Amino acid sequence: MKVMLEKIKTYLGHPSMHTLSDTRVLGLLAFGVIALLVTWSGVKSIQTNYDLQKQISQLTQETDVQKLENSNLKLRNEYYKTDTFLELAARRQFGKAAPGETVYIVPKKVALANSVAVPAPKDVKAQQEADKPTYQKNLEAWRDFFFR
Repeated sequence: MKVMLEKIKTYLGHPSMHTLSDTRVLGLLAFGVIALLVTWSGVKSIQTNYDLQKQISQLTQETDVQKLENSNLKLRNEYYKTDTFLELAARRQFGKAAPGETVYIVPKKVALANSVAVPAPKDVKAQQEADKPTYQKNLEAWRDFFFR
């Protein structure tokens, strides 16, 4: 027990402990603690504002998409009211034709048997990627990793 008390006395007698009792040092420590608390509070409010701004941006984009879909539906409804749509629908569904036109009905099997297979379009971007040298692909992969 005495050894422990002597260690404490030695520690408290150290010159650096006397500087901690100075009012200027205590004032600086208090100022530092207050500055840290204010900074922490500011960082939290900035993070909250950032999250809210992100939500606002997402909801604005969703609203814009819905407005575009609504206008698209309005245009489609207007198209359905036109005579052109009615004529095309009558031709397609009922096999009707305008006066002087002849309608040929071809069974699906016959149409598919006499059609030419359309080759799949080559993916231009994939072809361009394949043509690049290895070092360029590697540099682009690292760029994408760090900046995207």
